Amino acid sequence: MQQPTIIDKKDPYAALRYKEFRSYLGMRFFFTFAYQMQAVIIGFHIYHLTKDPLALGLVGLCEAIPAISIALYGGYVADKSEKRGLLLKVFIGVFICSLVMLVVTSSQMHPYVPVEYIVPIMYLMVFGIGIARGFFSPATFSLMAQIVPKEIYPNSSTWNSSSWQAASIIGPAMGGLIYGFFGITATYSVILFFIGVALVCIFFLKPHPPTYIPKDNIVKSLTEGVKFVFNNKMMLGAMSLDLFSVFFGGAVALLPVFANDILKVGSEGLGFMRAAASSGAVITMFLMTRFSPMNKPWRNLLIAVTGFGTSIICYGLSKNFYLTLVFLFMEGAFDSVSVIIRSTIMQLLTPDQMRGRVSAVNSMFIGSSNEIGAFESGLTAKLMRTVPAVVFGGSMTILVAGITYMKTKRMTKLSLEEINEHTT
Repeated sequence: MQQPTIIDKKDPYAALRYKEFRSYLGMRFFFTFAYQMQAVIIGFHIYHLTKDPLALGLVGLCEAIPAISIALYGGYVADKSEKRGLLLKVFIGVFICSLVMLVVTSSQMHPYVPVEYIVPIMYLMVFGIGIARGFFSPATFSLMAQIVPKEIYPNSSTWNSSSWQAASIIGPAMGGLIYGFFGITATYSVILFFIGVALVCIFFLKPHPPTYIPKDNIVKSLTEGVKFVFNNKMMLGAMSLDLFSVFFGGAVALLPVFANDILKVGSEGLGFMRAAASSGAVITMFLMTRFSPMNKPWRNLLIAVTGFGTSIICYGLSKNFYLTLVFLFMEGAFDSVSVIIRSTIMQLLTPDQMRGRVSAVNSMFIGSSNEIGAFESGLTAKLMRTVPAVVFGGSMTILVAGITYMKTKRMTKLSLEEINEHTT
């Protein structure tokens, strides 16, 4: 790890002064850009073919099932593997799945691939991406801790999340616009290009030896990671709160329905709707590089989750496209506070030798709750219609935050250090 002469924890650019961390951010940005483009066009294209909101929920379920099933094993592999080599394999797998989707959705393939086969093949490729994601999250979480010193973990977490959100702004907007003006084949071609750029960024990372050489069998090793999380009340509480709020707040999966049927703004409008939430998130995250939310993290987390749920209700009730963009912007802003607090807690409280396994547990709690939440939203939209489903999800999110507040009042006045002393 290349060390600057002096580490200034108050420097908002502290993590960016490490060359390898900049390469890491590039990898995360370009891969997330491609992933978010793909997510928005998969949803819109499947809804275009099926006209069924439940089909949108099934996209999330197809990714969540393998991601959850393989998460703990992925964390075990990440802890005992060289991270750069593991990420290369993950990216190659995602590239192949995206290439298959490009081929089957191409107009040139229509004489050879019947329309009724396209959706099942896309579900299968999403399943494959879910498998890759089971290794991606713990590998990247472990790698970041190896390329910056512990003193600037909060700063590196903020920049890491900001990079993700910046890509999430541009990716959906570009996906919707390219799909709307140039078609799905051009969009998948751009996706494959940026996955390739992310692959190139990996080669600028140094090989890092594993931080954990397993002496126990795999079951005992995985159990150790799960026990660590469940014995740390602050980490478990943050994960649980986000699990339920994201599960009930997965209404973003229904944006294609709003864009197509309610607001009637098409795929171009869908891109801007997806980008609005990410715009709120990235602007808030850049502000948090100077104004940290970690002074009273539990209080700020509860406020953020409550604001997230309120924004979802407002977006569900809105009939005006521009007002909807405002509410989605607010949703992203509140969500970003939650992301920063949770990721900082995880980085600071996790021992180096357990980062992969702890990240895997977090992925089971949080990462896949987005996809399961998407399924919940699709199912409730099928049963209750779209707008009531979104309002229900936002209301349940606020209810979860309220119940959590009643049970954890004493933690709202504590700093991160004080909470750690009380809960470990």
